[in-house]
Amino acid sequence: MLDQTAFVEKIRAFGFSLGFSQIGITTADISEAEPAFLAWLEKGFNGEMAFMSKHGTKRTRPAELLPGTLSIVSASMNYLPNSDESWIDREWESLNQPEQGVISVYARGRDYHKVLRQRLQELANFMERELNPLGYRVFTDSAPVMEVELAKKAGLGWRGKNTLLLNRDGGSMFFLGEIYLSVDLASKPPPPESDSHCGSCTACIDICPTQAIVQPYLLDARRCISYLTIEHPGSIDVSLRPLMGNRIYGCDDCQLICPWNKFAKRTPLPDFDAKTHLTHQSLLTYWTWNEEQFLRHTEGSPIRRIGFERWLRNLCIALGNALRDNKLSTQTHQDIRAALSKRSSHPSPLVQEHLNWALQQSTATPA
Repeated sequence: MLDQTAFVEKIRAFGFSLGFSQIGITTADISEAEPAFLAWLEKGFNGEMAFMSKHGTKRTRPAELLPGTLSIVSASMNYLPNSDESWIDREWESLNQPEQGVISVYARGRDYHKVLRQRLQELANFMERELNPLGYRVFTDSAPVMEVELAKKAGLGWRGKNTLLLNRDGGSMFFLGEIYLSVDLASKPPPPESDSHCGSCTACIDICPTQAIVQPYLLDARRCISYLTIEHPGSIDVSLRPLMGNRIYGCDDCQLICPWNKFAKRTPLPDFDAKTHLTHQSLLTYWTWNEEQFLRHTEGSPIRRIGFERWLRNLCIALGNALRDNKLSTQTHQDIRAALSKRSSHPSPLVQEHLNWALQQSTATPA
């Protein structure tokens, strides 16, 4: 007979050896999360992420996604790159330099989908050797899975008011992945942590540039800069463009301001080391890339998935916002206008629209 407690400890030990920072196991029942999820969809807060609704209740009912699922392994992996710098101060500094392009910290290294999937598969292989036969499937932000809800239930942390999972020892600077299992390993799941660890703090809500966190624990993705720069395929609302600043892929503001991220741990894996050409570079440097250079510089990076057209769209907005800033020198303004003008006949209507908007910002009143 399987000694669940002993086997779970073996899973944790092997998972830690693979670079995971936390391993938890929970049941496949997260039905308590279904009403709030369906209400979120009803409000249209998923924007154009149709995949959030097309799978129906498979997201809140794991056994519908993978029949026979009895328990779920939830794993986290730290991604904060190794550096001697005070990383939070450095990120704020970049955001306050309008001529600099800011890419979310998690996206500066290797694509986390590949890193986590490979290691989750190794962990699943380990379990299969011990429990053959074993039905399972690994997930890394790749299917209708409620990652935060499962991680919370597995004891990995609590949901912050910005909707991200928070942990006492690691803040929120980590990825999540799951293994759905056909064996019950969660007869004694840990009690979930209370969301009250955030107390009366509203820093993440107050700092959000676009006020996408409409109330504690509720995010309108249609206003979120991460959604706008990554998931949104078309024209970005004109009213939101000035609020995006120099963020060209993702947004970390709600994590930078979160008091719990002073405990964020550095990653032990070289995979997430920040690539120089994706870290603290000028917008004009990124703007000079042609499509071949974009593909080369983003090889193995999650950034590549948005494609060159959206990359240019995001850069147009950031360059337009730089033109609105009266702290930049006249020469910098001239250089930005000249660079934009060189692509003034771009064949993409999407790029053309945002480029025209950017050029108009030189006469706008600085924010």
